[in-house]
Amino acid sequence: MIKAMILAAAALTMGANTADAQTMIEKNNIKVENHLMTPEALWAMGRIGAAEASPNGKQVVYQVGYYSVKENKGHQMLFIMDANGKNQKALTTDAKSETDAAWIQGGQKIAFIRCGQLWSMNPDGTGRKQLTNDELGIQGFRFSPDGKKVILIKELPYHGTIKKNPSDLPLATGRLVTDMNYRHWDHYVESILHPFVSDVAEDGTINAGEDILKDEPFECPMAPFGGIEQLAWSPDSKTIAYTCRKKEGVQYAISTDSDIYLYNIGTRETKNLCKEAGYVESKIDATKSMKNQAVNAPENLKNNPGYDINPQFSADGKYVAWQSMARDGYESDRNRLCVYELATGKKNYVSEKFDSSVEGFVWNKDNKSLTFIGVWHGTLNLYQANFKGEVKQITNEWADYGSIALANNGNKLLATKASMSHPTDIYIVTPGKNAKSTKVEQITRENDHILSQLNMGKCEQRWVKTTDGKQMLVWIMLPANFDANKKYPTLLFCEGGPQSPVSQFWSYRWNIQIMAANGYVIVLPNRRGLPGFGSAWNEEISGDWTGQCMNDYLSAIDDAANNLPYVDKDRLGCVGASFGGFSVYYLAGHHNKRFKAFLAHDGAFNLESMYTDTEEAWFSNWEYDDAYWNKDQSANAKKTYENSPHKFVDKWDTPILCIHGEKDYRINANQGMGAFNAARMRGIPAELLIYPDENHWVLKPQNGVLWQRTFFGWLDKWLKK
Repeated sequence: MIKAMILAAAALTMGANTADAQTMIEKNNIKVENHLMTPEALWAMGRIGAAEASPNGKQVVYQVGYYSVKENKGHQMLFIMDANGKNQKALTTDAKSETDAAWIQGGQKIAFIRCGQLWSMNPDGTGRKQLTNDELGIQGFRFSPDGKKVILIKELPYHGTIKKNPSDLPLATGRLVTDMNYRHWDHYVESILHPFVSDVAEDGTINAGEDILKDEPFECPMAPFGGIEQLAWSPDSKTIAYTCRKKEGVQYAISTDSDIYLYNIGTRETKNLCKEAGYVESKIDATKSMKNQAVNAPENLKNNPGYDINPQFSADGKYVAWQSMARDGYESDRNRLCVYELATGKKNYVSEKFDSSVEGFVWNKDNKSLTFIGVWHGTLNLYQANFKGEVKQITNEWADYGSIALANNGNKLLATKASMSHPTDIYIVTPGKNAKSTKVEQITRENDHILSQLNMGKCEQRWVKTTDGKQMLVWIMLPANFDANKKYPTLLFCEGGPQSPVSQFWSYRWNIQIMAANGYVIVLPNRRGLPGFGSAWNEEISGDWTGQCMNDYLSAIDDAANNLPYVDKDRLGCVGASFGGFSVYYLAGHHNKRFKAFLAHDGAFNLESMYTDTEEAWFSNWEYDDAYWNKDQSANAKKTYENSPHKFVDKWDTPILCIHGEKDYRINANQGMGAFNAARMRGIPAELLIYPDENHWVLKPQNGVLWQRTFFGWLDKWLKK
């Protein structure tokens, strides 16, 4: 196994040759002091990305990212191994990042992206050849099954909401904005992605191709996270299925309505699989929730008004399946698995008996069933559904499966998996009749050389009674080197989303094991508003951010403080990001002196400001019900604005650390700055960690280490006195 702490980026960028690069990878191991996780150890870990099995099932090509804190940058490498995990070999041997590996030509070649262009190589890494020389660059690709064509994702200039500046003012930095959707996630919207269909010549080279959305001002794949998984080839290579939200400006900002389209290569005709012929879009009030508007009326649900994404054809070409949400404007609606019969146009929602979301899926080789990743009771496991709507669970682990693909001619699955105690690795899954008979085999051990040096905290599960008499799953992570006779400072972890699961996730920022390594008990409640406990539990938070979900948080920490003898009730902290950050700001005014320290990252503080600050207006509309200026507000809207955290600063009495990124356009940095300023004006001990160059996350290595050091420096100051 290649034991990589990080790729020695400094040496490589100074011109190390291939042999030197390989030697640096093999020798660069980290030694962990005191057998405890540190920020440096966390950033030293290789981060496994996409993996794909060869057509004959004998080999797997996969991607790993390594990061240098010293150089403050990352490096993406490709590797190959036998399907049993043996004979691992680095295919990337220099300082250039290589990504998106895919088998082509029946497994004779591997295609990949390097320096913004498409390349190919032999499976042993020899015979490298550049296939494109595209002035726009390549963001993603997918070859047709017959190998004669390829989809190329390219970035095009876009001036639908920001006018192009006059050509005689090349140094002007101003942007004249004419409509909404002028910035998204962390960038100004001055370009969009489009898919091109290109021909593959006999020598493998690829032409510029034809834009299948030519003259259409819409993005495909969709921002901010969509990739090549949002497009698919039909088995006969004649048709492309793609995902697109064909809206601009205000309509784009207030709607989640994306659809699945079929593009015929020969005729260049496009068909919408989600909307019936003659469908007319309902008029939408941009200042009110979509919940009660006509677009979400029962008679219109057959037109798929919510998110529809990630199409996949069955191998026999008779069906297209995709993930589908029923309601417009609701980003956390249940993701259902829709199967569309091409001959009849009939839609069959095969996962209805699974009352939670489908996070990813693959067709089984019988063309009549699918395997999917689903979230249930704080884990993401594998399930199978057939056309009759029968669902069975085929893995049952305290783990999170992250991706699945067919392997070994469809008899096995290639999967990635992680847990709170183990970063992502690659596995071969042989499905059985049930979870007990399924075989799961680990084939990578990317970070064993680091993990073997660490003393990890133990994860336990509790079921806690809530204030309304229900049972709530709470994960408890014990400190590393736990001693049951000691009392420990304890952290309440507040989840974001607001409807993201508190599952067996592994994070490189909100890492639960590094909290355990610093001597904390961590309480992680699956409070109201989280998926995996049925739709009613998941949806109870919408329009009620400060109701039962906040009671659930307090129930979880009170249970720990009163019933776990190793929890020191006099040293409790409360931490969270995004909606978790909002939760921290709210609890700071409603905790009745439970907590001795608060920490909020990228949290909403002033909901009136947040309503118009955020770039995705559909989110605020759905969650708050109405614009704050509407005089005929619903009861939920009034309750939401009346309970905004900024209105309870007069009750703040506890030290608080605020963290925010200035490129976070989802929850603008003024929210964190406002919270910090309010605390200091009240005379409350507070600090602000502000990142001018980070978005809703923290992605740069040195910023990440600074985040961890500041995090624990603050908590230790107030909870370890």
